[in-house]
Amino acid sequence: MTGVSQTTVSIVLNERDDAAVRIAPETREKVLAAIRRTGYVADPIARRLAAQRNRFLGVFTYEPVFPAGLGDFYHPFLVGIEECAERIGCDLLLFTSAPVVDGRRRIFSQDNRLRLADGCILLGRWLDPEELARLIAEGQPFVSVGRRDDAGGPVPYVGADYPAATAAQVRRAAELGHRRIAYVGEGGGPESHADRFRGFTTAVAGAGITGIHIKPGKEALNELIKQRVTAVFVEEFADGAQLADEAVRRGLRVPEDLSFVALGDPTRPASTDLDFTGYRIPRREMGWQAVEVLSAVLEGADGDRQRLLPCEPVTGATLAVARA
Repeated sequence: MTGVSQTTVSIVLNERDDAAVRIAPETREKVLAAIRRTGYVADPIARRLAAQRNRFLGVFTYEPVFPAGLGDFYHPFLVGIEECAERIGCDLLLFTSAPVVDGRRRIFSQDNRLRLADGCILLGRWLDPEELARLIAEGQPFVSVGRRDDAGGPVPYVGADYPAATAAQVRRAAELGHRRIAYVGEGGGPESHADRFRGFTTAVAGAGITGIHIKPGKEALNELIKQRVTAVFVEEFADGAQLADEAVRRGLRVPEDLSFVALGDPTRPASTDLDFTGYRIPRREMGWQAVEVLSAVLEGADGDRQRLLPCEPVTGATLAVARA
């Protein structure tokens, strides 16, 4: 259509300069006009063979991210991922065909399509350490949204600094006179839970106050009352909403008799009118920076491959001066 060589078209199409071939402006415009007129798109497989990149970034989720119950929690991560991918000119592939084994998705299977993408962003509250170790061993580029360890090697990640955010809330409670506080949650399992609990225990020791660990469940409120706790730090927002509602039904005032601090955003539906004190997870920024780190990994660029972002404190209305 243009009467020029394939080399000339390739140089124009890929927006690169070639010292051996000088492209006249009118020739470049002729090629661009033909591209616009035909709607031509370069074959991504051919580009990958030529440059080892097709500008596709994968997103693999260990848990469903679109149902209503979880959609609100994961949505900001996906927004950040999409926005940064758009900025750097990459398309996204959402891997949804992975088989479910023992109630969880698995990356590796007979029909694994992970290599269709240049690299992959992993999203989920729990990531399989064995699969992370295999990704590292096989040299497959990936970045985890959330801090990960125990994978047999360094895992590139962008996470939230839960220890610092939790410790700041503990210190605030101590300043308000709380001397017996409780952590309600598992305190282990996913790194995000372990990090929260570590921040809690470290800050309690530093403040010289008493910290009690209580597992969530039907007897949690009874145990809080028995232990004469005045402030409750909840690992999961929904557990805090349920505990606060139960406390009010039993005649306790929130926060005058019992204060509450939520260590993050709701991960499951929680109905409450209370404006919880605590902090917010920088979910959108975590998604954005995960793409930045993955891009750096693919380009072989220097930079921090493990990032922890500060959480945003929320003043709220559920933490008050401790009762006498």
